[in-house]
Amino acid sequence: CARQILRTLATRAFRQPVSDKDPSIETLFAFFQEGRNEDGFDTGIERALARLIVDPRFLFRMEHVPDNLPEGAAYRLTDLELATRLSFFLWSTIPDSKLFDRAIAGDLSKPAVLEAETRRMLADPKSRALIDNFATQWMRLRELDNAQPESPDFDGNLRLSFRREMQLFFESILREDRSVIDLLDANYTFVDERLALHYGIPNIKGSLFRRVPLTNDDPRRGILGKGSILLVTSAANRTSPVQRGQWVLENLLGARAPSPPPGVETNLDGQTDASKAATLRERMELHRNKAVCASCHSIMDPIGFTLENFDLVGKWRENDGKTRIDPTAEVVDGTRLNGPASLRRALLARSDMFVTVAAEKLLTYASGRAVTAYDMPAVRNIVRESARNDYRFSSLVLGVVKSEPFQMRTKDR
Repeated sequence: CARQILRTLATRAFRQPVSDKDPSIETLFAFFQEGRNEDGFDTGIERALARLIVDPRFLFRMEHVPDNLPEGAAYRLTDLELATRLSFFLWSTIPDSKLFDRAIAGDLSKPAVLEAETRRMLADPKSRALIDNFATQWMRLRELDNAQPESPDFDGNLRLSFRREMQLFFESILREDRSVIDLLDANYTFVDERLALHYGIPNIKGSLFRRVPLTNDDPRRGILGKGSILLVTSAANRTSPVQRGQWVLENLLGARAPSPPPGVETNLDGQTDASKAATLRERMELHRNKAVCASCHSIMDPIGFTLENFDLVGKWRENDGKTRIDPTAEVVDGTRLNGPASLRRALLARSDMFVTVAAEKLLTYASGRAVTAYDMPAVRNIVRESARNDYRFSSLVLGVVKSEPFQMRTKDR
């Protein structure tokens, strides 16, 4: 009876069939015997289970490298390894019985079966892990816990509301299988009374979150108007056009901004010439007039300026102190912007870039490694195939699962 229990537990924990002849079973059984001799059968199972959960085969996702394979050669994952990779991608946990049985039978690598299992797993409540983990990493929501803005409008309840709004927003994209482009321009959001008061949305009472519609010109449309994003891209005591512009470039357009050159002063508030400027925009312009700074800031700052109507905790404002905010800007390609709505339209006009970023982020998360230049043909194919289905979230996920970077590995050099 103990051997059967340990064999079943080990099979689940190691994500592969384990027989009585497996050396790990003898190791676990030795721990069982020690515990049983000490205080009975239950203690023996407990002792063996404690040993099981520190086993490297449980703690690490090990993928077998075929023998006699030259360094740098690509090889395909086994069905069991594919099942583990798929399960951790969509559920952040081990395969369930149905997926495991498909893998043992050798059916999972068949395209029709793989697609069916992926759709089943996306529909399962456990796919919420994509929101809790993937979306949280992509949108930097984990930084919410450390944000300490110097604002009387901010408190712990608002922090929780910010996080919940983004979770529900992403979940609506996943559950309704909407186009990922809706992340930029969805005409709805989710609020409770605390968040509605912060956003200026009337007639919302209580702590229950509900879906509310947004008009075409509402600044809260899409992720650009979400308080969580605006907070984590601000400094502790003011907004940061640089951080906001950099966030949009890297997370929505896939254009990584270069790091500041050595010796360049990056603290605007500490610069001696900053006292000559009345507003943050003027201080930024003084900074950008320096040739060594202009090359980077001319790309980031205009994007950040369009979001200046949102203060450091994402509350809408018309003035910065006594000075009226100027949200106009001209980006490097000559496009004129005037506030968050115009930035949103500019991003929608470049939606192919955004979908490419979404595909790269998904592939990185799914494969557990950074996307390289060698992966870009696969990324472009994911985007191309998902376009046939209006870039729905499921089509991007399926594209990732069917791709070679997801189903194959390269032997390390």
